[in-house]
Formats: sequence, C-alpha cells, structure tokens
Amino acid sequence: MTAHGAFRARGRFYEEFRVGDRFDSGARTLTGPDVAAFAEVTGDHNPLHASGATAADSPFGRPIAHGLLGMGLAVGLIEESGLHHGTTIAMLGISDWRFPSPVFIGDTLSARMTVTAKRPSSRPGRGVVTRRLELVNQAGAIVQRGETVLLVRTREGSGA
Repeated sequence: MTAHGAFRARGRFYEEFRVGDRFDSGARTLTGPDVAAFAEVTGDHNPLHASGATAADSPFGRPIAHGLLGMGLAVGLIEESGLHHGTTIAMLGISDWRFPSPVFIGDTLSARMTVTAKRPSSRPGRGVVTRRLELVNQAGAIVQRGETVLLVRTREGSGA
C-alpha cells in the first residue's frame, strides 16, 4: 500500500497481456478441513462432501470437493502468482465452466491460465481480458475448466 492507502499495482496491465499467453500456478494440496470450511461458509453440507459412510457409499467411493470450491481454487491459484495484483478491477463473468472429473481430498492441484481474447473497454483506462482456466490434479488430468472475463486497468488508467 502507498502512504495514502491505495494498492500499488504489481500485476500485469491490459497492454501486457497477449492472446495465447499461458501462465501456470504453483500447487496446493486440498485437505479435509478445506472442504469442511467451504461447507460451513456456504451451507452446502451435501453428504458427497462429508467424510464417513455416506460419502464412501457415493458413486465416487470417497468424499469429493464442492465444484465451486474447485472453481475458487483455480482462480485463487492464479491470483497467488501476483499476475493480477492491483490491476484487476472486476470479474465480469464466467462461462462454459465444466467439471470433467471429481476433485478429491488429498489431490494436489495447480491451475493453468491462457489468454483467449482481449479488447479495449468502452470506458477509458480499462480493457477486457478473457482467460481460459484449467484446474489440474497431480496426475495431470484437467478436473475443471472454463472461461472468466476480467476488467483490467490499462497503464494509462493506472494512476502511475
């Protein structure tokens, strides 16, 4: 933060993204307490996500993570890279999000981001960046994927 309390941008500005750019995140292992905390915050206590006999009897044979938890992890893993720190204004949308495989407790997950489109915003100082996100498990399988659209500061609109 600066002396005036504003965040200092260290992420990429709109001009620095190119269609086709790909970024890989670090990895994170999903724990039982992660899933339990998500269930508590959201109120989603579906037995598919709980440890015990009910989840073990599920079609997956063991507890799975909430789909939205996986989506949040994909976004968060990319955010941890600092790529968007201080330059993202808002997430404008999510589209075509898919769940090809379950996410299990104990999976070690990483995210891949590919810039698929970009265009100037109708408002000065902003641009729109579309990115494909993939959540990948330790075996290299894509367990979730979809697109998100971000409103991103331009260098001219950064106040720098």
